[in-house]
Amino acid sequence: MLHVGLFIRLFCHSPCLLVIPYMHPFTLVFIAALAISVLLKAWLAARQLRHVRAHRAAVPAAFSGKVRLDAHQKAADYTVAKTRLGLAQSAMEAIVLLALTWGGGIRFLAAFWHGALGVPLLGGTAFIVSVTALLGALEVPLALYRTFVIEARFGFNKMTLPLFIADLAKQTLLGALFGIPLIIAVLWFMARMGAAWWFYTWLLWMGFNLLVLAIYPTFIAPFFNKFEPLKNEPLQARIDRLLKKCRFQAQGLYVMDGSRRSSHGNAYFTGFGKSRRIVFFDNLLKQLEPEEIEAVLAHELGHYKHGHIYQRLGLLFALSFLFLWLLGVLSAQPWFYLGLHAGAPSDAVALVLFFLVIPVFLFPFEPLFSLYSRKHEFEADRFAARNADAGALRSALLKLYRDNAATLTPDRMYSAVYDSHPPAPQRLARLQNTAGSR
Repeated sequence: MLHVGLFIRLFCHSPCLLVIPYMHPFTLVFIAALAISVLLKAWLAARQLRHVRAHRAAVPAAFSGKVRLDAHQKAADYTVAKTRLGLAQSAMEAIVLLALTWGGGIRFLAAFWHGALGVPLLGGTAFIVSVTALLGALEVPLALYRTFVIEARFGFNKMTLPLFIADLAKQTLLGALFGIPLIIAVLWFMARMGAAWWFYTWLLWMGFNLLVLAIYPTFIAPFFNKFEPLKNEPLQARIDRLLKKCRFQAQGLYVMDGSRRSSHGNAYFTGFGKSRRIVFFDNLLKQLEPEEIEAVLAHELGHYKHGHIYQRLGLLFALSFLFLWLLGVLSAQPWFYLGLHAGAPSDAVALVLFFLVIPVFLFPFEPLFSLYSRKHEFEADRFAARNADAGALRSALLKLYRDNAATLTPDRMYSAVYDSHPPAPQRLARLQNTAGSR
């Protein structure tokens, strides 16, 4: 028998048997971070699938008599289908990211456009647009499956293929209309503004976001949906009393034709300042009673009265300041390009690399963002319970959970990482306590 120590020496010293290619340290860091994020997502998805299936056979005791078994099982099956699709999407995104970085996709596209157009500003813009278009095209099959298979299977889809194509064309047009000038401006800043380019880009980014918020209600949203003034006079009178009580002024109350695309219902605020609108999905008005609609609106008003919109804008601007500063540092480091196999350094390549890779390193922080969002939801619920009927809000939420097939039994860890809204049992229990303490 060959001695183990001799075998190891022979194996390790023979170039024919073992060849370990050199990897840049940042390559190892990136691949390790990507592998960890993919494995964590797979582990969380497996927990969610196992937990939801394990509780499929019986309605939770807290919802006994309020949710039928068939509705509970539909929600479980819908959750399983969406979780599986999310798992497939995570795997696809990881493969595409590796193909663009380690596989040389970015290097190839950057070299192609540099050779074809020569001028850095034009070539860089074409390069970024081509990567964005490629990623968008890869998302289309998933969107088709989500809409016409999963949503259709569970009775939610109202979208037709022509409408899907029309929406996609409109999204592409708007993306080009707003995105290409923004890309050109950022690349110009990077080329002309020296080391402080990232700060000017941050100012531009803040202005761009505020512009989109201002024009969304009157320009962007009507591009996709029809909006009509609320014509239900008793409901409008009820809402007017609530708005007056909460000292909130809106430009108008509108009903959106959400039923053209989906049977899911919702309500939201849009715009700011004088352009603020309150929008109800037409589905929602059919699903809920007037007092329930008032309670849902009171919840949305709670977000405004607690300053959640401005807090989230502030967080967005603070994080974008930090990330653009970090991009300014990384774009000047040769190892950033070398470690990701991106070829020759350039401003456009730095932008694409950063926004492709940074989500990999941000995944561990996702539970914090979800926790922050759930905190806002609890605060808005408390505001609604004080200014409307807490029981009506509970019954409205219960209907929305049921009609939208939201699971009543999510896995605790999965929910903590991903859910921007509190799980149904926790949320309704808090509302019950709030109502009991009044």
